[in-house]
Amino acid sequence: MHYLSLFWYYMKQYFKSRMEYRTDLLNGIFSDLIFQTTNLVFILVVFQHTAFLEGWNKNEILFIYGFFLVPYAVFGTFFNLWNFQEKYIIKGEMDRVLTRPAHNLFQVMLETMDPPSLLGAITGMVIMGYSAFDMGMEIAWYDPFIFLGLVVSAALVYGGVYTGIAAIGFFSDSKTGITPMIWNIQNYGRYPVNIYNKVIKFILTWILPFAFVGVYPASYFLKKEEFAFYLYLTPVIGIVFFFLGITIWNIGVKNYRGAGS
Repeated sequence: MHYLSLFWYYMKQYFKSRMEYRTDLLNGIFSDLIFQTTNLVFILVVFQHTAFLEGWNKNEILFIYGFFLVPYAVFGTFFNLWNFQEKYIIKGEMDRVLTRPAHNLFQVMLETMDPPSLLGAITGMVIMGYSAFDMGMEIAWYDPFIFLGLVVSAALVYGGVYTGIAAIGFFSDSKTGITPMIWNIQNYGRYPVNIYNKVIKFILTWILPFAFVGVYPASYFLKKEEFAFYLYLTPVIGIVFFFLGITIWNIGVKNYRGAGS
Protein backbone atom coordinates (compact mmCIF):
# COMPACT_ATOMS: atom_id res chain seq x y z
CA MET A 1 0.00 0.00 0.00
CA HIS A 2 2.91 2.32 0.73
CA TYR A 3 4.31 1.84 -2.79
CA LEU A 4 0.86 2.26 -4.33
CA SER A 5 0.42 5.55 -2.47
CA LEU A 6 3.82 6.70 -3.73
CA PHE A 7 2.83 5.80 -7.26
CA TRP A 8 -0.42 7.76 -6.98
CA TYR A 9 1.41 10.78 -5.52
CA TYR A 10 4.01 10.81 -8.28
CA MET A 11 1.31 10.39 -10.91
CA LYS A 12 -0.56 13.45 -9.64
CA GLN A 13 2.63 15.49 -9.52
CA TYR A 14 3.48 14.43 -13.06
CA PHE A 15 0.22 15.68 -14.50
CA LYS A 16 0.35 18.89 -12.47
CA SER A 17 3.77 19.71 -13.88
CA ARG A 18 2.98 18.65 -17.45
CA MET A 19 -0.28 20.62 -17.57
CA GLU A 20 1.75 23.75 -16.89
CA TYR A 21 3.27 23.22 -20.34
CA ARG A 22 0.35 21.84 -22.35
CA THR A 23 1.88 22.66 -25.73
CA ASP A 24 5.02 20.68 -24.89
CA LEU A 25 2.87 17.74 -23.80
CA LEU A 26 0.87 17.82 -27.04
CA ASN A 27 4.05 18.12 -29.10
CA GLY A 28 5.44 15.02 -27.43
CA ILE A 29 2.28 13.05 -28.13
CA PHE A 30 2.22 14.27 -31.73
CA SER A 31 5.88 13.32 -32.24
CA ASP A 32 5.23 9.77 -30.99
CA LEU A 33 2.27 9.48 -33.33
CA ILE A 34 4.36 10.65 -36.30
CA PHE A 35 7.07 8.11 -35.45
CA GLN A 36 4.57 5.24 -35.29
CA THR A 37 2.89 6.39 -38.50
CA THR A 38 6.25 6.52 -40.30
CA ASN A 39 6.94 2.90 -39.41
CA LEU A 40 3.44 1.94 -40.53
CA VAL A 41 3.89 3.71 -43.86
CA PHE A 42 7.20 1.89 -44.37
CA ILE A 43 5.45 -1.48 -44.02
CA LEU A 44 2.71 -0.43 -46.44
CA VAL A 45 5.28 0.78 -48.98
CA VAL A 46 7.12 -2.55 -48.81
CA PHE A 47 3.91 -4.42 -49.61
CA GLN A 48 3.28 -2.20 -52.59
CA HIS A 49 6.11 -4.14 -54.24
CA THR A 50 5.49 -7.65 -52.94
CA ALA A 51 2.53 -9.70 -51.72
CA PHE A 52 4.55 -11.73 -49.22
CA LEU A 53 7.67 -11.28 -47.10
CA GLU A 54 9.18 -14.71 -46.44
CA GLY A 55 5.67 -16.18 -46.38
CA TRP A 56 4.08 -13.37 -44.33
CA ASN A 57 1.37 -11.24 -45.88
CA LYS A 58 0.68 -7.55 -45.25
CA ASN A 59 -2.00 -8.03 -42.59
CA GLU A 60 0.14 -10.45 -40.61
CA ILE A 61 3.08 -8.03 -40.58
CA LEU A 62 0.74 -5.20 -39.56
CA PHE A 63 -0.69 -7.34 -36.76
CA ILE A 64 2.80 -8.08 -35.44
CA TYR A 65 3.70 -4.39 -35.58
CA GLY A 66 0.50 -3.47 -33.76
CA PHE A 67 1.20 -6.04 -31.05
CA PHE A 68 4.78 -4.77 -30.77
CA LEU A 69 3.49 -1.27 -29.96
CA VAL A 70 1.37 -2.35 -26.98
CA PRO A 71 4.06 -3.75 -24.62
CA TYR A 72 6.44 -1.07 -25.89
CA ALA A 73 3.93 1.57 -24.71
CA VAL A 74 3.68 -0.05 -21.27
CA PHE A 75 7.46 -0.25 -21.05
CA GLY A 76 7.90 3.35 -22.21
CA THR A 77 5.52 4.52 -19.51
CA PHE A 78 7.12 2.81 -16.52
CA PHE A 79 10.72 2.10 -17.60
CA ASN A 80 11.65 5.41 -19.18
CA LEU A 81 15.37 4.90 -18.54
CA TRP A 82 16.73 6.47 -21.73
CA ASN A 83 18.57 9.29 -19.93
CA PHE A 84 19.43 7.41 -16.74
CA GLN A 85 23.18 7.57 -17.37
CA GLU A 86 23.33 11.31 -17.85
CA LYS A 87 20.78 12.37 -15.23
CA TYR A 88 21.45 9.95 -12.39
CA ILE A 89 25.11 9.03 -12.82
CA ILE A 90 26.82 11.98 -14.55
CA LYS A 91 24.76 14.64 -12.73
CA GLY A 92 24.75 12.77 -9.43
CA GLU A 93 20.99 12.44 -8.96
CA MET A 94 21.47 8.83 -7.85
CA ASP A 95 23.05 10.07 -4.64
CA ARG A 96 19.77 11.75 -3.73
CA VAL A 97 17.73 8.66 -4.60
CA LEU A 98 19.85 6.44 -2.37
CA THR A 99 19.11 8.57 0.71
CA ARG A 100 15.41 7.71 0.53
CA PRO A 101 13.79 4.61 2.05
CA ALA A 102 11.88 3.27 -0.99
CA HIS A 103 13.71 0.93 -3.35
CA ASN A 104 15.97 2.98 -5.61
CA LEU A 105 14.80 1.41 -8.89
CA PHE A 106 11.17 2.07 -7.97
CA GLN A 107 12.00 5.71 -7.25
CA VAL A 108 13.81 6.12 -10.57
CA MET A 109 10.85 4.56 -12.38
CA LEU A 110 8.45 6.96 -10.66
CA GLU A 111 10.58 10.01 -11.43
CA THR A 112 11.02 9.12 -15.10
CA MET A 113 7.63 7.60 -15.97
CA ASP A 114 5.86 8.95 -19.03
CA PRO A 115 2.09 8.18 -18.96
CA PRO A 116 1.40 9.69 -22.43
CA SER A 117 3.41 6.81 -23.88
CA LEU A 118 0.40 4.59 -23.12
CA LEU A 119 -1.33 6.21 -26.08
CA GLY A 120 0.95 4.05 -28.22
CA ALA A 121 -0.96 1.03 -26.92
CA ILE A 122 -4.16 2.48 -28.39
CA THR A 123 -2.43 2.94 -31.75
CA GLY A 124 -1.18 -0.64 -31.58
CA MET A 125 -4.61 -2.06 -30.79
CA VAL A 126 -6.19 -0.06 -33.61
CA ILE A 127 -3.65 -1.49 -36.06
CA MET A 128 -4.21 -4.99 -34.68
CA GLY A 129 -7.97 -4.56 -34.90
CA TYR A 130 -7.80 -3.40 -38.51
CA SER A 131 -5.56 -6.26 -39.64
CA ALA A 132 -7.54 -8.85 -37.63
CA PHE A 133 -10.79 -7.67 -39.21
CA ASP A 134 -9.27 -7.74 -42.68
CA MET A 135 -8.04 -11.31 -42.09
CA GLY A 136 -11.36 -12.43 -40.64
CA MET A 137 -9.61 -13.47 -37.44
CA GLU A 138 -11.77 -15.32 -34.92
CA ILE A 139 -11.41 -14.20 -31.30
CA ALA A 140 -12.34 -16.57 -28.46
CA TRP A 141 -13.72 -15.28 -25.17
CA TYR A 142 -10.45 -16.10 -23.38
CA ASP A 143 -8.16 -14.46 -25.96
CA PRO A 144 -8.23 -11.01 -24.28
CA PHE A 145 -6.85 -12.61 -21.09
CA ILE A 146 -4.12 -14.37 -23.05
CA PHE A 147 -3.38 -11.09 -24.82
CA LEU A 148 -3.03 -9.30 -21.48
CA GLY A 149 -0.68 -11.99 -20.15
CA LEU A 150 1.47 -11.86 -23.28
CA VAL A 151 1.63 -8.05 -23.16
CA VAL A 152 2.77 -8.12 -19.52
CA SER A 153 5.36 -10.80 -20.35
CA ALA A 154 6.66 -8.77 -23.30
CA ALA A 155 6.82 -5.60 -21.18
CA LEU A 156 8.90 -7.55 -18.61
CA VAL A 157 11.33 -8.47 -21.40
CA TYR A 158 11.71 -4.79 -22.24
CA GLY A 159 12.00 -3.81 -18.59
CA GLY A 160 14.59 -6.47 -17.82
CA VAL A 161 16.79 -5.68 -20.82
CA TYR A 162 16.79 -1.92 -20.34
CA THR A 163 17.15 -2.09 -16.56
CA GLY A 164 20.25 -4.22 -17.06
CA ILE A 165 21.55 -1.86 -19.75
CA ALA A 166 20.92 1.19 -17.54
CA ALA A 167 22.73 -0.53 -14.66
CA ILE A 168 25.91 -0.60 -16.74
CA GLY A 169 26.03 3.13 -15.98
CA PHE A 170 27.09 2.30 -12.43
CA PHE A 171 30.35 0.96 -13.83
CA SER A 172 30.93 3.56 -16.55
CA ASP A 173 31.10 7.34 -16.81
CA SER A 174 30.05 7.39 -20.47
CA LYS A 175 27.35 9.96 -21.17
CA THR A 176 25.19 7.82 -23.47
CA GLY A 177 26.27 4.21 -22.90
CA ILE A 178 24.96 1.54 -25.26
CA THR A 179 21.25 2.34 -24.89
CA PRO A 180 20.93 3.94 -28.37
CA MET A 181 22.42 0.82 -29.97
CA ILE A 182 20.05 -1.48 -28.07
CA TRP A 183 17.13 0.75 -29.07
CA ASN A 184 18.05 0.29 -32.73
CA ILE A 185 18.29 -3.48 -32.27
CA GLN A 186 14.89 -3.67 -30.60
CA ASN A 187 13.24 -2.34 -33.75
CA TYR A 188 14.08 -5.62 -35.47
CA GLY A 189 11.60 -7.24 -33.09
CA ARG A 190 8.63 -5.70 -34.85
CA TYR A 191 9.12 -8.00 -37.85
CA PRO A 192 9.09 -11.82 -38.15
CA VAL A 193 12.48 -13.23 -37.16
CA ASN A 194 12.59 -15.68 -40.06
CA ILE A 195 13.22 -12.82 -42.49
CA TYR A 196 16.67 -12.38 -40.89
CA ASN A 197 19.75 -14.59 -41.04
CA LYS A 198 20.47 -17.16 -38.32
CA VAL A 199 22.81 -14.92 -36.33
CA ILE A 200 20.30 -12.08 -35.98
CA LYS A 201 17.51 -14.55 -35.24
CA PHE A 202 19.62 -16.09 -32.45
CA ILE A 203 20.39 -12.67 -30.95
CA LEU A 204 16.74 -11.58 -31.07
CA THR A 205 15.65 -14.82 -29.42
CA TRP A 206 18.26 -15.58 -26.74
CA ILE A 207 20.60 -12.59 -26.21
CA LEU A 208 18.39 -9.52 -26.63
CA PRO A 209 15.04 -11.34 -26.85
CA PHE A 210 13.03 -8.68 -28.66
CA ALA A 211 11.38 -11.37 -30.77
CA PHE A 212 9.39 -12.14 -27.60
CA VAL A 213 7.78 -8.69 -27.71
CA GLY A 214 6.49 -9.05 -31.26
CA VAL A 215 6.37 -12.05 -33.54
CA TYR A 216 6.43 -14.85 -30.94
CA PRO A 217 3.50 -13.70 -28.78
CA ALA A 218 1.60 -12.41 -31.83
CA SER A 219 1.94 -15.85 -33.44
CA TYR A 220 -0.75 -17.12 -31.03
CA PHE A 221 -3.40 -15.01 -32.72
CA LEU A 222 -1.97 -15.61 -36.19
CA LYS A 223 -2.08 -19.41 -35.68
CA LYS A 224 1.59 -19.84 -36.58
CA GLU A 225 2.24 -23.31 -35.21
CA GLU A 226 5.96 -23.19 -36.05
CA PHE A 227 6.41 -20.62 -33.27
CA ALA A 228 4.36 -22.50 -30.65
CA PHE A 229 7.39 -23.37 -28.51
CA TYR A 230 8.54 -19.74 -28.37
CA LEU A 231 5.00 -18.54 -27.75
CA TYR A 232 4.66 -20.61 -24.57
CA LEU A 233 8.17 -19.60 -23.55
CA THR A 234 7.27 -15.88 -23.63
CA PRO A 235 6.20 -15.59 -19.94
CA VAL A 236 9.32 -17.51 -18.87
CA ILE A 237 11.62 -15.25 -20.88
CA GLY A 238 9.85 -12.19 -19.47
CA ILE A 239 10.32 -13.30 -15.86
CA VAL A 240 13.91 -14.51 -16.35
CA PHE A 241 15.14 -11.37 -18.10
CA PHE A 242 13.32 -9.08 -15.67
CA PHE A 243 14.96 -10.93 -12.78
CA LEU A 244 18.36 -10.66 -14.51
CA GLY A 245 17.83 -6.94 -15.07
CA ILE A 246 17.03 -6.31 -11.42
CA THR A 247 19.97 -8.48 -10.33
CA ILE A 248 22.40 -6.49 -12.48
CA TRP A 249 20.85 -3.27 -11.15
CA ASN A 250 21.30 -4.33 -7.51
CA ILE A 251 24.91 -5.33 -8.17
CA GLY A 252 25.48 -1.96 -9.80
CA VAL A 253 24.00 -0.10 -6.84
CA LYS A 254 26.26 -2.02 -4.44
CA ASN A 255 29.29 -1.01 -6.50
CA TYR A 256 28.17 2.62 -6.90
CA ARG A 257 30.49 5.01 -5.10
CA GLY A 258 28.68 8.28 -5.69
CA ALA A 259 29.18 11.15 -8.10
CA GLY A 260 32.27 12.41 -6.32
CA SER A 261 33.45 15.91 -7.09
